[in-house]
Amino acid sequence: MKCVFLDCAGVNPGDISWKTFQHFCTFQWYEKTEKEQMQERLIGAEAIITDSVIIDRKIMEQFTDLKYIGIAATGFDNVDTEAAEELGIAVTNVPAYASDAVAQHAAALLLYVTNKIHIYDDAVKNGKWNSKSDGGFSDVSITLLCGKSIGIIGYGAIGKRIAEIAKALGMKVNIYSRNPSAAISSDVVSLSCPLTEDNAGIVNEDFINNMKDGAVLINTARGGLIDENALARALKSRKISAAAIDVMALEPPEKDNPLLSLENCFITPHIGFSPLETRRIVIETCAENLKSFLKGGRLNRIV
Repeated sequence: MKCVFLDCAGVNPGDISWKTFQHFCTFQWYEKTEKEQMQERLIGAEAIITDSVIIDRKIMEQFTDLKYIGIAATGFDNVDTEAAEELGIAVTNVPAYASDAVAQHAAALLLYVTNKIHIYDDAVKNGKWNSKSDGGFSDVSITLLCGKSIGIIGYGAIGKRIAEIAKALGMKVNIYSRNPSAAISSDVVSLSCPLTEDNAGIVNEDFINNMKDGAVLINTARGGLIDENALARALKSRKISAAAIDVMALEPPEKDNPLLSLENCFITPHIGFSPLETRRIVIETCAENLKSFLKGGRLNRIV
């Protein structure tokens, strides 16, 4: 079987061996694949693996040898699963592999906002500490999280791990599915839910108006959950004191995205999943999923 990994750069930029795949299939991998490269790369392919490349009905119907689509992630919004089911194409994903890593990143984003490490590091290295006669300074206030509340939207594996970390910091946890109003009006709101048609743009102007004044927004889920223009307005007015996000609606964002110029919006390039340990799990699971399919199994099948 010919298997093509269309966009492996995020999962395996070269620090993980492909031997697991090479043992049982004809395997080709590419760091990135543009639309105009699909024709050449997918001729004769019976299996595709994608991280974020969109696989829609048109592609499935164009490449008639295709029998299997493996998603190198937990979310599957980049694959038309309805079309795949109709066309008899198997689809698998890698469930819950990055729960610890993404929860850790959510905590890191929150602590970056509250503890101002970047500001104080810069101050020390620029001599401001030395210039203080008493040897200490506190130019910017640090926020104590103990006693604060966090609203968690999406209480799956990642949301539960974020809750555990928050509780360890002494925070009160409000779970959106149990008490939406308490979650929205918390001191911190953290998104950890999958993106669906029903919740796309859930953090819109109305949602933000119901948030606590000066709250912090954390997003390590999907960028499409947020109306970025509404968020930009809220950050400018300080209705939301800060946002720390690892995902955006369009990745990478356009240069004129309003969030990029805001000093109280902190952005990382979708790296929450990316410790070497978790990326190894992705590669191993993708290989096991495909091997299971070839043997007639249904390991991690979505359709």
